[in-house]
Amino acid sequence: MSTTEPPFVLCGPAGVLIAEGVTACFDRVADAQSALRSGSVPIVLGALAFDVDGPAALMAPRAVQHRPELPDWPAGPLPSVRVAGAIPAPEEHRNRVSRARDQLNAAGSSLRKVVLARALRLVAEAPLDARTILRRLVDDDPAAYGYLVDLSAAGGRYSGMALVGASPELLVARDGDRVTCQPFAGSAPRSADPERDTAAGAALADSAKDRHEHQLVIDTMTEALRPLCSELTFPSTPTLSRTTALWHLSTPIVGRLRDISTTAIDLMLALHPTPAVGGVPTAAAAELIAELEGDRGFYAGAVGWCDSSGDGRWVVSIRGAQLAADRLSALAHAGGGIVAESDPDGEVAETTTKFRTILTALGVDP
Repeated sequence: MSTTEPPFVLCGPAGVLIAEGVTACFDRVADAQSALRSGSVPIVLGALAFDVDGPAALMAPRAVQHRPELPDWPAGPLPSVRVAGAIPAPEEHRNRVSRARDQLNAAGSSLRKVVLARALRLVAEAPLDARTILRRLVDDDPAAYGYLVDLSAAGGRYSGMALVGASPELLVARDGDRVTCQPFAGSAPRSADPERDTAAGAALADSAKDRHEHQLVIDTMTEALRPLCSELTFPSTPTLSRTTALWHLSTPIVGRLRDISTTAIDLMLALHPTPAVGGVPTAAAAELIAELEGDRGFYAGAVGWCDSSGDGRWVVSIRGAQLAADRLSALAHAGGGIVAESDPDGEVAETTTKFRTILTALGVDP
């Protein structure tokens, strides 16, 4: 068994794609698209930052493996990991939510939703193996999209860093002329008690606040897809989906491309960032996020691949952590959608719940 981390892994219900080696790096998505169009590379894979104008971490691999499941990578034990700090502290995040809610409720404001996140700084006793973290994430939630990306292609401070996580959310997949999205927005914590767990899911499905937040996502995504698709179908009401830690509202969207030259990267760029991680309208929300949070880096970006035929799959890079080059520390983010009805205390609690996915994988008591 190899003892080195691969440059890219994406796994999910459709199987596992693992990259072997790197023949070219692209820190701009336009350069990666040009390489695909010219036929100089057969596939591009990697990660985009939340800010699409920021550096990308995209690569052309020497080869790729398609497997039904992950290799027999170790599932542990991991070195001891502790939470060394919160960025910002919960009280400051609460204040940010209040400020955002004030803007949402201000007369004449165009803002209808904004997603605000906070982070935890994690420190390990010894270097962490990203393959082990991914293995544990996928074992905990086999339905999630597990991902691992070497961020070195982005250059600068990202050299040697890695992004690892397990996203519940398929941003977009293209297979021939078929387009599929599975956006998530609106969530509630799971319970170990079956009756309470069922009640929590039912309450989420009936929540006017969460239904409103979810509908904003669906409206914006379908508006972006309509010019690109001759057919677009989606249910009128969201369905309940669940991860190990959370209930979610989700709506599957399926379309048929008008033009087969529209690639998976084109579709991803048309949709990213969705209101599930950004807000409505996109530009106003991004401006407020930059003001309140600063640079998110690769949190709430996109991870995936696109081949020379235009097919590909991209997931939203949430429920994970960015590992330092020495693997002795990590930064984990969690966010929540703020709408006019949001409660600041509830939003802090939501982020706390969302941290559970990565903290559990790292063996940290949340």
